Amino acid sequence: METSFIVTFIGDDRPGLVEQLSSAIESSGGNWLESQLSQLGGKFAGLVLVSLDEDAGEALEDTLKDLASSGLSVRVTPAGNAAGMRPDGEGRRIHLAVLGPDRPGIVREIARALATEQVNVIDMESSVSGAPMSGEPLFQARITAEIPANAALETLSEALDAIAEQMTLEIDLGT
Repeated sequence: METSFIVTFIGDDRPGLVEQLSSAIESSGGNWLESQLSQLGGKFAGLVLVSLDEDAGEALEDTLKDLASSGLSVRVTPAGNAAGMRPDGEGRRIHLAVLGPDRPGIVREIARALATEQVNVIDMESSVSGAPMSGEPLFQARITAEIPANAALETLSEALDAIAEQMTLEIDLGT
């Protein structure tokens, strides 16, 4: 019986790393379904959704651990519910765009507001770059999340507006 596993990994960035991973997955009988891979701070990290025989997860992990000699740390975990879906199937997607001067606490404050309203983060990408005119650090984030069907979007919007005002950010909330 086929099942899904999540392969998580991190290692020094270098050419051929994705080829090594994909070869190990294929040699274990796995099929690479989806992935999110990224270079961060000189490291290369990622998540890969793999389908393979139910009893092959441990063999896949053993095969991938052979890559440790090249500096790669890998873990294989059985996949759970469909990505980003609430167990009850209820909810609606929202999108946040955040922009403003970088400072500690931005992610914490936004995450706290989302958690308070039982909003589940599905995807988040963030970066810090130099502002075009001043060169000062500029924080940017894009967040996709799922809000409960019965939640009031207005309450979340008010909380995000307060954070935006307090931290001099632009936070755009869309559905």
